[in-house]
Amino acid sequence: MCKKTMLFYGLIAILLFCISPCFAQKKTKIACVGNSITYGATIENRINYSYPAQLASLLGEGYEVRNYGKNSATLLKKGNLPYISTQEYEQTLEFMPDWVFIKLGTNDSKPDNRVFLSDFIEDYKQLIRSFTQLSSHPRIVLLLPLPAFCVGDKGITADVIEKEIIPQIRELAFETGIEIIDLHQIFIDSLTLFTDGIHPSASGATRIAKYLYDYITTPRETKFQLTIQLPNEATSFNFYGFHGYTFEFNGRQAKVVIPKYTAKDKPWIWRARFWGHEPQVDIALLERGFHLVYCDVSELFGNEEALNLWDRFYLFLTQAGLAPKSVMEGLSRGGFYLYRWVAKYPQRVQAIYADAPVLDIKSWPGGQGTGKGSPQDWEIFKTDFQLKDDKSALTFKGNPVNLTREIIRANCPILHVVGDADDIVPVSENTALFEKKMKKRNHPIRVIHKKGIGHHPHSLQNPQPIVEFILKAYTEKK
Repeated sequence: MCKKTMLFYGLIAILLFCISPCFAQKKTKIACVGNSITYGATIENRINYSYPAQLASLLGEGYEVRNYGKNSATLLKKGNLPYISTQEYEQTLEFMPDWVFIKLGTNDSKPDNRVFLSDFIEDYKQLIRSFTQLSSHPRIVLLLPLPAFCVGDKGITADVIEKEIIPQIRELAFETGIEIIDLHQIFIDSLTLFTDGIHPSASGATRIAKYLYDYITTPRETKFQLTIQLPNEATSFNFYGFHGYTFEFNGRQAKVVIPKYTAKDKPWIWRARFWGHEPQVDIALLERGFHLVYCDVSELFGNEEALNLWDRFYLFLTQAGLAPKSVMEGLSRGGFYLYRWVAKYPQRVQAIYADAPVLDIKSWPGGQGTGKGSPQDWEIFKTDFQLKDDKSALTFKGNPVNLTREIIRANCPILHVVGDADDIVPVSENTALFEKKMKKRNHPIRVIHKKGIGHHPHSLQNPQPIVEFILKAYTEKK
C-alpha cells in the first residue's frame, strides 16, 4: 500500500473517531431539584444511596441523573435559603434537563419561613417558568413533601406541611397542568424508613427512587384526549391537583378526572359510590395514567335502573376511547353496587377492589345479624326492587354472596380491605361468606384485614398495597 493510500485511510480513521460521539445515543437528562432530602442528608454514602443516585442506577446507561439538592433550601424567595438563589439552581439551568423533579416545601414549614406562605404559589410559578423557558423544554414534576414525624412547632412542622403547603402545591398543579406525585402518602405509615423523623434512610430513598423509576418508564399514550369527548356543558374542578369534569348524564351527575398523561391501553378506575371519600387509591392511580370516573346511582342498590344507566355510561366512555375493561372500586354499599354490575357484565371488568363491602342485604341494611342495620335504607332497598314486605326482602337472591357463579365469569383478581372490628358491615356476615364461596369455586380472592379497625376509616393510609394489586392485574392480563 502506497504512502498516499495509507495517509488517506489514516485520515478517515481519525475523522470517524472524532465524529463517532455525535452518533452515540443521546441520554435523557434528569435533574433532581430539592432540599436536604434530595441531597441525601443523614444517609451514609449519600453519593451512592441518595434517591437521585439510586434512580440513576435503576434507569441505567440511557439516562443521566444529577442531584441538585441543597440542604435547608426553601421554595419561598423570602425564606432563609431560597433555592432560586443557590448555585445548585444555576447548575440545574446549565444542565438543560429533559426532566425536572422538584421536591421543595419541607423547610418552608419552619416558623421563620411560613409567615411568607401567601407567596408560595407565585414563587413556585417563577421557579417553574425558569425551567419551562429552557430550550430543552423539560417535563416538570412536582413532588409533594414527605411527612414529618416530629413533635413541636419550632422547626419543620408536620401540620403546616399537610394543611398549608401540600394543598398549595396541588392547587399549583391544577392551575398550571404540571405533573404531580404524592410522596407524602406513600411514607405516611413508614417512620422506620426515616433516620431522624425528617430525612429518609437509604431504604427510604430506595422507595422514592423506585416510585420515580416506575413513573418515568410507564408506557404512555401520546395522542389520546378524553376531554374532547365530554359534553360542552361539563364544568371543571380541582381533584387534588388533577383536572376533573362534572356533567349531567341521563339525569344523573357524572364525574371524570383526567390524568396528567394517559397510560398505554388507556386504563381507568370506576368508583361506584361515595365520591372523593378516602381518595388515596384514586390519586395514586391518576399518577400512573389511569382515568377516574363516577356516575351517581346513589340508593338504587344496583337495581335494573342503576345497571341500565351504568351500561349507557360504560358505552359512552369506551366509545370515547377508554379501555374495554375497568377496575371497579366500591366502598361499603358501593361494593353491593359493583358486584351486581360484575355479575351482569363480567366481560367489562379488569379487577375488583372492594372496601368493607356490603355483600348480603340481610346484614346491612337489614340488621338481621350482629350489625346495626339501617331501617331507613332497608325501606329504600325494598322500594328499589319492588319488594312488598320484609319476608320477600329477606329471601332476596340478588346479593353478591348469591351471585358468585356469575361473578367468577369475570375471571379477574379480587381484593377486599376490611376492618375486623366492623360492627356496621360485619366481616363474618359479608366478606367471610363471600370469600368462602369464591374459594370453593377455586377463584382467588385476597383479603387485607385491619385489626381493631371498624367500618371506618376505609382504604389504607398508604395505598400502595392496593395500587400494586391493581397494576399487577393489568400486567398479568396482557
